[in-house]
Amino acid sequence: QVQLVESGGGLVQAGGSLRLSCVASGYIRRINVMGWYRQAPKKERELVAVVSNGGATNYADSVKGRFTISRDNAKNTVFLQMNSLKPEDTAVYYCNAQMYLSGTQGESIHWGQGTQVTVSS
Repeated sequence: QVQLVESGGGLVQAGGSLRLSCVASGYIRRINVMGWYRQAPKKERELVAVVSNGGATNYADSVKGRFTISRDNAKNTVFLQMNSLKPEDTAVYYCNAQMYLSGTQGESIHWGQGTQVTVSS
């Protein structure tokens, strides 16, 4: 069994910062890509940022220059530093990991339970 546990969400004023963390645990052999997605009310879930185990990153255009994704491979942890937050960043943020599990073949995709980020104007 694999768990992804997010933390760091909350309420912040526009222009403020938050740092999200996500720790993966379980019978993990290797994690390839880790990332963050978000879903605002009445909208589809969208990619925010992803990072490979080699450190290559990809960001949504809407967050480029404001958000920074990073990871600690030794601790199976991914971070999202969010600066210059805007009200339109308000959403539930979900951690995502693509990994190989011990005793299984093939890559599997796992999601965290989500953490609420609310940015007030």
